[in-house]
Amino acid sequence: MIQLQNLVKDYGSLRAVDQINFEINEGEILGFLGPNGAGKSTTLKMITCYLTPTAGNIHVKDLNVLNNSQEIRKLIGYLPENNPLYIEMTVYDYLKFIAEIREIPDFKLRLKEVIERCGLHGVVAKPIQTLSKGFKQRVGLAQAIIHDPKILILDEPTSGLDPNQIAEIRDLIIELGREKTLIISSHILQEVQAVCDRIVIIHNGKIVADGSTEELKSNFQNKTRLILNLIAAENEIPDLLVKVPDVKLLSVTPRANDELEVILEYDVKQDLRKNIYEYIKTREWILLEMNRDRVSLEDVFRNLTVTQGGE
Repeated sequence: MIQLQNLVKDYGSLRAVDQINFEINEGEILGFLGPNGAGKSTTLKMITCYLTPTAGNIHVKDLNVLNNSQEIRKLIGYLPENNPLYIEMTVYDYLKFIAEIREIPDFKLRLKEVIERCGLHGVVAKPIQTLSKGFKQRVGLAQAIIHDPKILILDEPTSGLDPNQIAEIRDLIIELGREKTLIISSHILQEVQAVCDRIVIIHNGKIVADGSTEELKSNFQNKTRLILNLIAAENEIPDLLVKVPDVKLLSVTPRANDELEVILEYDVKQDLRKNIYEYIKTREWILLEMNRDRVSLEDVFRNLTVTQGGE
């Protein structure tokens, strides 16, 4: 449905987006991740025709943004990061205004549907400036979907919300994702993992990863991290490395009741748990717990945007 081809955006001498290529399939929920200044918002603004590419092109349903911006805008609903609302207007007047701009013929019927979907029943007559941030986000989502777009682009839709509000907006996003193509940019990795089919990570204006959560994690699971909780003398722990030389000691942290948390790492091609356990028995240490720590999306993100290139 959306194709980005050799896309470039320069701001003077600063290259914000650098020759990126990827596609978004119809009906897909795509998570678009990256640290601050990576080029996320700039890319989204080019897809929505708010910005013109310096080079390259974007096609939305076979329409290119250079020659068909008005037609593309009709296909897209957009919630920017700062959610610009006319806060002195009531929710009703604001959505009516957006519907008139969008030239929606049966405004009242569509407004009823949007209010129902976005949970705005109790605030329709209230000025937007009196609403909580959670309800303001709902109003922003309502304006983004009022023309029933095929594509919905949400830039940091849960930024600044409390956990309850995040859960409410997440549920709404999941519901919308059943019928639309969604692009979600967010710093909350758990939210992206919960709702997205696929993740693209951008760093310094370049695409550094593209795949499902499991595919991305599998690319970085070349190491197994083992967490031990045991009772032993802290100065004896390095002896383990002599008897099991393929193990790397990452940390030793004292806990309550003379317990230690020991984090080890070794190559994923080996399973050294038995060797480690057998050695612990010879030392008469008391093993309370042994767990393998799975690679998280956060580990992948940091590996790609910090370890490999800095921020």
